[in-house]
Amino acid sequence: MVVMALSALLLRLAIHRVIAYTIKQNQLLAQVNLKLFSTAMENYAKDNNNVYPESVDLLIKHDPVYLERDYLSATSVHGYEYDCQRLDAAGYNCTASPVNCKLTGKTIYVVSTGGLIMTESCDKK
Repeated sequence: MVVMALSALLLRLAIHRVIAYTIKQNQLLAQVNLKLFSTAMENYAKDNNNVYPESVDLLIKHDPVYLERDYLSATSVHGYEYDCQRLDAAGYNCTASPVNCKLTGKTIYVVSTGGLIMTESCDKK
Protein backbone atom coordinates (compact mmCIF):
# COMPACT_ATOMS: atom_id res chain seq x y z
CA MET A 1 0.00 0.00 0.00
CA VAL A 2 2.84 2.40 0.86
CA VAL A 3 4.56 1.58 -2.42
CA MET A 4 1.37 2.42 -4.35
CA ALA A 5 0.98 5.76 -2.54
CA LEU A 6 4.62 6.65 -3.12
CA SER A 7 4.37 5.67 -6.79
CA ALA A 8 1.25 7.82 -7.22
CA LEU A 9 2.99 10.78 -5.57
CA LEU A 10 6.06 10.45 -7.81
CA LEU A 11 3.89 10.11 -10.89
CA ARG A 12 1.95 13.25 -9.94
CA LEU A 13 5.18 15.22 -9.45
CA ALA A 14 6.54 13.99 -12.78
CA ILE A 15 3.35 14.96 -14.63
CA HIS A 16 3.39 18.40 -12.98
CA ARG A 17 6.98 18.98 -14.12
CA VAL A 18 6.21 17.84 -17.67
CA ILE A 19 3.23 20.20 -17.89
CA ALA A 20 5.26 23.11 -16.46
CA TYR A 21 8.06 22.44 -18.97
CA THR A 22 5.59 22.24 -21.86
CA ILE A 23 3.96 25.53 -20.84
CA LYS A 24 7.34 27.29 -20.73
CA GLN A 25 8.28 25.90 -24.16
CA ASN A 26 4.91 26.92 -25.65
CA GLN A 27 5.23 30.44 -24.23
CA LEU A 28 8.77 30.82 -25.56
CA LEU A 29 7.72 29.64 -29.02
CA ALA A 30 4.72 32.00 -28.99
CA GLN A 31 7.03 34.94 -28.25
CA VAL A 32 9.46 33.87 -30.97
CA ASN A 33 6.69 33.36 -33.54
CA LEU A 34 5.11 36.71 -32.76
CA LYS A 35 8.51 38.42 -33.02
CA LEU A 36 9.12 36.71 -36.38
CA PHE A 37 5.73 37.93 -37.59
CA SER A 38 6.43 41.46 -36.36
CA THR A 39 9.88 41.52 -37.96
CA ALA A 40 8.41 40.35 -41.27
CA MET A 41 5.78 43.11 -41.08
CA GLU A 42 8.36 45.78 -40.27
CA ASN A 43 10.76 44.62 -43.02
CA TYR A 44 7.93 44.59 -45.57
CA ALA A 45 6.95 48.14 -44.59
CA LYS A 46 10.56 49.30 -44.75
CA ASP A 47 10.88 47.91 -48.29
CA ASN A 48 7.50 49.33 -49.39
CA ASN A 49 7.59 53.02 -48.39
CA ASN A 50 6.26 52.44 -44.85
CA VAL A 51 3.14 50.66 -46.14
CA TYR A 52 2.33 47.47 -44.21
CA PRO A 53 0.86 44.42 -45.94
CA GLU A 54 -2.90 44.04 -45.64
CA SER A 55 -2.69 40.24 -45.60
CA VAL A 56 -0.24 37.57 -44.52
CA ASP A 57 -0.24 36.24 -48.10
CA LEU A 58 1.83 39.26 -49.13
CA LEU A 59 4.51 38.21 -46.64
CA ILE A 60 4.49 34.55 -47.66
CA LYS A 61 4.15 34.84 -51.45
CA HIS A 62 6.45 37.85 -51.89
CA ASP A 63 9.87 37.51 -53.46
CA PRO A 64 11.90 37.56 -51.26
CA VAL A 65 9.79 35.71 -48.72
CA TYR A 66 9.33 37.72 -45.53
CA LEU A 67 7.61 34.95 -43.57
CA GLU A 68 7.70 31.21 -44.21
CA ARG A 69 4.55 30.22 -42.33
CA ASP A 70 1.03 31.62 -42.03
CA TYR A 71 0.47 31.52 -38.27
CA LEU A 72 -2.95 33.13 -38.60
CA SER A 73 -4.50 30.36 -40.69
CA ALA A 74 -3.25 27.52 -38.48
CA THR A 75 -5.72 26.29 -35.87
CA SER A 76 -2.98 26.31 -33.24
CA VAL A 77 0.80 26.23 -33.10
CA HIS A 78 2.36 24.60 -30.01
CA GLY A 79 -0.66 25.35 -27.86
CA TYR A 80 -1.16 28.95 -29.03
CA GLU A 81 -3.61 30.54 -31.46
CA TYR A 82 -2.60 33.61 -33.47
CA ASP A 83 -4.91 36.41 -34.56
CA CYS A 84 -4.62 39.93 -35.92
CA GLN A 85 -7.28 42.39 -34.83
CA ARG A 86 -5.78 44.99 -37.15
CA LEU A 87 -3.81 44.28 -40.32
CA ASP A 88 -3.84 47.18 -42.75
CA ALA A 89 -1.54 49.51 -44.68
CA ALA A 90 -1.07 51.74 -41.62
CA GLY A 91 -0.02 48.99 -39.19
CA TYR A 92 -0.99 45.90 -37.25
CA ASN A 93 -2.07 44.58 -33.86
CA CYS A 94 -1.75 40.82 -33.37
CA THR A 95 -2.04 38.39 -30.45
CA ALA A 96 -0.87 34.94 -29.47
CA SER A 97 -3.25 33.36 -26.95
CA PRO A 98 -3.02 29.95 -25.30
CA VAL A 99 -5.57 27.42 -26.53
CA ASN A 100 -6.22 26.34 -22.95
CA CYS A 101 -5.23 28.82 -20.25
CA LYS A 102 -2.91 27.29 -17.62
CA LEU A 103 -2.56 24.05 -19.60
CA THR A 104 -0.93 25.13 -22.89
CA GLY A 105 0.23 28.54 -21.70
CA LYS A 106 -0.30 31.17 -19.02
CA THR A 107 0.42 34.36 -20.96
CA ILE A 108 -1.21 36.25 -23.83
CA TYR A 109 1.27 38.11 -26.04
CA VAL A 110 0.31 41.19 -28.05
CA VAL A 111 2.48 42.86 -30.70
CA SER A 112 1.64 46.09 -32.44
CA THR A 113 3.12 48.37 -35.07
CA GLY A 114 6.75 49.04 -34.24
CA GLY A 115 7.34 45.56 -32.81
CA LEU A 116 6.60 46.21 -29.14
CA ILE A 117 5.48 42.96 -27.45
CA MET A 118 3.26 43.25 -24.40
CA THR A 119 2.13 40.46 -22.08
CA GLU A 120 -1.00 39.77 -20.08
CA SER A 121 -2.01 36.84 -17.90
CA CYS A 122 -4.59 34.67 -19.66
CA ASP A 123 -6.59 34.05 -16.49
CA LYS A 124 -7.61 37.73 -16.41
CA LYS A 125 -9.81 37.24 -19.45
